[in-house]
Amino acid sequence: MGRLHAELSRLYLCPPAGDRDAVDDSRLIDANGLTRALVLGLAQPADWDAMSRVWQGVQADLELPAPAIAVCGADGYQLWFSLVQPVTVAQAHDFLERLRLRYLSTVAPRRITLSPGPAGHTRLVPALQADTGQWSAFVSSDLAAVFADDPSLDLPPGEDNQADLLSRLKSMKPAELEAALERLQPEETLPPASAPSTKIRHAPQDPRSFLQAVMNDASVPLALRIEAAKALLIDPQSR
Repeated sequence: MGRLHAELSRLYLCPPAGDRDAVDDSRLIDANGLTRALVLGLAQPADWDAMSRVWQGVQADLELPAPAIAVCGADGYQLWFSLVQPVTVAQAHDFLERLRLRYLSTVAPRRITLSPGPAGHTRLVPALQADTGQWSAFVSSDLAAVFADDPSLDLPPGEDNQADLLSRLKSMKPAELEAALERLQPEETLPPASAPSTKIRHAPQDPRSFLQAVMNDASVPLALRIEAAKALLIDPQSR
């Protein structure tokens, strides 16, 4: 097994089934529906400014290992998150959806892909994209912005270069994933509390003015307003 295949296996692939040890898309999800590769994609157009918010945020805010950055060979970027222990497709989607809500909430959902999904996983990188004739590839963070206009390669990337990029990455431990999910928990929004009426509180405290304030305050129960009106009618000081 070459260095690139070794790094892909270390970071993203599930153990091979039986004697089959091929390094390909089939190992991104195992026979039990578990995956170690969580991929967030942003395209149409490729926008590194937006994607870099995620890449930087997961490290600075969530204290997670840096995900790999990839150009998809067509029209977008991908962030590849690696897990030490595989999770279900539903758990993977939940994590990625929380990232989307935290860092890409202003981006149209149609531009974002969360993989794996109901239709399966994305393609392993690097790979030739049949629909464009271009190659996907992992890229370094300092070069990512260079690919904004054309997030692809004309030729296959060098395997040693790809292996070097991946060799610097670490997988997310279960405790790190759990802590990140906790921090990404949507905040409950409570309805704004009704502002207490200040009409009576700040009203003049002489009896007549107080009773008039009560009578004219729509927030005061009707029965009390009626009593105030009666008091005004019989209070000698109110005449």
